[in-house]
Amino acid sequence: MPQYLSPGVYVEEVSFRTGTIEGVSTSTAAFVGPTRYGPITGTPQLLNCLSDYVAIYGSIDPLVFSDEWGEMVNYVGQAVRAFFDNGGGSLYISRTWNGPLASPPMLPGSVPPPGIGYALATLQPLSSPPQVLTSPPQGLANPPQTLTWSGRYPGAEGNVTLTITFSIGQNVLVPTSAGNAVRTVNNFDTVWIASPSLPESGGALYGAESYLNKATGGLGWTFYDVNNNGTDLSLLNPATDQVRIFTASLQISYPDGTQRTDFYPGLTFHPSSPTSFSQTFAAVLNDSYYALTRPIVFTYNDTSHAAGIGVAQLMLEQVAPVINNSPFTIPNMIAGNVIQPQYTEQLTGGFDGARPLEPQYQGTSDPSNPLIKTGLVALEDVTDVSIVAAPGSTFGAGGDYAADGLSIANDLIAHCEKTGLYRIAVLDSPDSQGISDISSWRGQLSSSYAALYYPWVRILDPVSNLEANMPPSGYVAGIYARSDNLYGVSKAPANEVVTDAIGFETMLNKGQQDLLNPQGINCFRFFEGRGYRLWGARTITSDSQWTYVNPRRYILYLEHSIDQGTQSLVFENNGPDLWASTAQLITDFLSNEYANGNLLGATKAQAFFVRCDATTMTQNDLDNGRLVCLIGVSLLRPAEFVIFRIGQFTASSNQS
Repeated sequence: MPQYLSPGVYVEEVSFRTGTIEGVSTSTAAFVGPTRYGPITGTPQLLNCLSDYVAIYGSIDPLVFSDEWGEMVNYVGQAVRAFFDNGGGSLYISRTWNGPLASPPMLPGSVPPPGIGYALATLQPLSSPPQVLTSPPQGLANPPQTLTWSGRYPGAEGNVTLTITFSIGQNVLVPTSAGNAVRTVNNFDTVWIASPSLPESGGALYGAESYLNKATGGLGWTFYDVNNNGTDLSLLNPATDQVRIFTASLQISYPDGTQRTDFYPGLTFHPSSPTSFSQTFAAVLNDSYYALTRPIVFTYNDTSHAAGIGVAQLMLEQVAPVINNSPFTIPNMIAGNVIQPQYTEQLTGGFDGARPLEPQYQGTSDPSNPLIKTGLVALEDVTDVSIVAAPGSTFGAGGDYAADGLSIANDLIAHCEKTGLYRIAVLDSPDSQGISDISSWRGQLSSSYAALYYPWVRILDPVSNLEANMPPSGYVAGIYARSDNLYGVSKAPANEVVTDAIGFETMLNKGQQDLLNPQGINCFRFFEGRGYRLWGARTITSDSQWTYVNPRRYILYLEHSIDQGTQSLVFENNGPDLWASTAQLITDFLSNEYANGNLLGATKAQAFFVRCDATTMTQNDLDNGRLVCLIGVSLLRPAEFVIFRIGQFTASSNQS
């Protein structure tokens, strides 16, 4: 209540509208499984298209595991493609990794010890470095430290090829009325200076550092040589001397079946420069997107005045001594005799680890560090996911991977059954399964929070350009999202075309589906003239009230929406006013659902009820701060069996 302390007119804003409950999204999915690259701990990343996946988690090329499984289809990557092709829009990925880890856990991108899956490359001073920097040559008084390139994350995708190309700019030294000036030079740039007054009169690399000139109140410059000795800008002569900015560009080429490159122009050398190799590819980046998509880490710990020259020297030593029939010197670059001096560096040693097992899918958390979470445990921190799958986790589950495949399916179910997650699991059938095999597999699972799909989908693999079978979950999750966006979550996500399908691993007929459908095994079917379709929408439960996928998902949608929309009620006074406003809030939400045709009933009273009053709470509830609201809804169920009864009648019969 505001205080009124002096006479006057007071105008105050009030609201006569009650709060509203907005329906939550039901089309966001999450996949857990191995990828070729990307973070192995922390919050799963949200993707909006396949290119987002490629930028963070690598290509959809096969993985090469270090155990008996060897090369395997990248089922997660293929499922991501299937999800977006079939209408999906938002997807999280939680990468599983079964390989050695640094102990204690490394900072993202820090230089890894050998043998834990990260790609590496180093540059060290040559015993007799080529005379390439100057003419006459100039050596380094103190040989520079080793440069280290490393993969930011473990994986074979980190075995990238780096192409470094050097460039030299125009002369930026100019006279002004206030003295000498250099245009477009930034602090910690590496510059080429040619001056008869300097020891290396033929030209040399210097590190440019700015300072405040107290005499003039303006910006002054000092240029440091390889020995950290400084020369002030005021000592240069614009009539005879030159100052040119020396930079490099970096092209990163990925080891993918299809060509993929990243390009970073205008990189500088001194570790303190914001555009340097060290800053652009630092172990810890302030921008989270850069931390996910810049695949390498550059390490050079010297920060002396000459550090930039040391980085440049090490890199320049790798360039061929003769280019275009001219000796490689910077003066020859300036003269145009040497065009595009460059060298390549190959990172090696990155590998995909062993095939993840059930413990990696289940995941872990570190109580001392909330950022270290993996697998399904990491997905618990993401609140907007409604569909969860583990594409490819059932490959080989009819054989050597049977125990892990079944345990992973049960882990998905347990994850979705946790209070407050509001999710459904899309389960893959094992590959190469016959009718009796999939029936036996189904008999080991039961939950109203999961649906099982069979058989695998046959596609033309864009990686191999050959036909291949893929797990159903990526296609099904995309169909869920498509159906939700077109018709709403109350409709069964079935009788939908499977985009990209050219067949199925097993082509089922009606008689075979008659055996599988009552067991809750959702089948893919081919229909002449109607294409390849998903032809089932049942959960794997024996509870008849949850037989179908859409009632389960719709109730989860209602629960999640009401949960999110009533958070403002917490800590309000628990009395009749709060009870009435709560009932009205939920009634308005359900009335809108009824108006949209999502509830069954000729009237609202038949479709739902909301009760929140003294009859729903005991004194014990009130004493313990509990508000209890009772909600009942009448759900729509799919017309799974459409029956038309047709009979003959005579023309004289009265059919009115």
